[in-house]
Amino acid sequence: MMRPGPRMNAESTSSGGAMARLVLVGGLFLGSAHAVQAQPPVAVPALDRSRHSVALDTIYFDTFQPVNRAVPLTLASPALIERLRDAIPPLHRPRYEPGTTARWLSDNDMVMGYASGDEAWAFPLRILNYHEIVNDTLAREPVLIAYCPLCAGGVAFSRRLRGRVLTFGNTSALYESDMVMLDYDTGSYWWHVAGTAIVGTLTGQRLQVLPSMTTTWREWREAYPDSKVLSRNTGYRRPYARDPFRGYASALNRGRFAFPVSDNAKDGRLPPATRILAIKVGNDSRAYPLDRADSAIIMDVVAHKRIVVFIGAGGTTGSAYEPVAGGRRLTFRMRSGGYVDAETNSVWDVSGKAVAGPLTGTRLVPIPSKTSFWFAVVAAIPTITVYADASR
Repeated sequence: MMRPGPRMNAESTSSGGAMARLVLVGGLFLGSAHAVQAQPPVAVPALDRSRHSVALDTIYFDTFQPVNRAVPLTLASPALIERLRDAIPPLHRPRYEPGTTARWLSDNDMVMGYASGDEAWAFPLRILNYHEIVNDTLAREPVLIAYCPLCAGGVAFSRRLRGRVLTFGNTSALYESDMVMLDYDTGSYWWHVAGTAIVGTLTGQRLQVLPSMTTTWREWREAYPDSKVLSRNTGYRRPYARDPFRGYASALNRGRFAFPVSDNAKDGRLPPATRILAIKVGNDSRAYPLDRADSAIIMDVVAHKRIVVFIGAGGTTGSAYEPVAGGRRLTFRMRSGGYVDAETNSVWDVSGKAVAGPLTGTRLVPIPSKTSFWFAVVAAIPTITVYADASR
């Protein structure tokens, strides 16, 4: 499986299942940066390899070539590192359009959703597949939207770190077959799903996870009718209507990882491409297999904290909340396809908003979470526990 990189075309191939193969046909980007793009600094500090929390030879650069595809950091020349930086171009302060005009999105299109107060933004995965990183300031918060197609992992982070605001790019490297980002301010390398710096001066630092959802456009639009949508007018020509990762999950479940991974990533408690919702409360982390739950509602306790998980879109999306409203503890059950609390009979949607009943308009407090394939999360958090229905 090849990621969409520099100038390319897309072909389909089959090896036990349909997979997209993106072939590098030149060293130039298709298109150039549009005027709406706020460009990052040209000069990025050199990577300080003397500080690292993982073995340098386990970080692999994707050269986007049919041969010598994976080059470990220990063998990567400065020229190669420079050439591959932002080969998958991140978006900086991109354009958005009203959701009401985004007729190019179908109801079942997957989006990463971020909301703050009454404002909401949707980032279609069909665009993130080709850019992976968005730097922006949303509702006065410097936000990093980070999505790795190889692990189907979407996370929203705050770009604030110890009094500074970082801007992120893409190294084109992978660790545990997951995206490695860099910050332009120090040149440090960051492991996407973990949100931690693994090489460079900021090694050991961790980004704050912000509440977000990966869900269908229909569910997001119903929860946030006034949501803005990331525009296709990115300044780059990419085949956004084409999914280059079709069939990839099936290949993963047959043990075909795109890049080398450790034994942690091969944890057999779940198939590698199981889509999970991962949360962390205190020092405890838990994974909720979205397509394996017996119910669309999970009531659970993690580190002595009560939580509720709403699962939507047929087991492809999920979100976690504190089941409390107005100081009152709530218990949820499914009724007529809706999430209903037993205490007031209010009906809630997957975004944690009461849409009918006495609590209409109330929103549950979201618990920051990550949606990803199992292999990527367990590689980052080997001690994570997997939720099991009490009935099993």
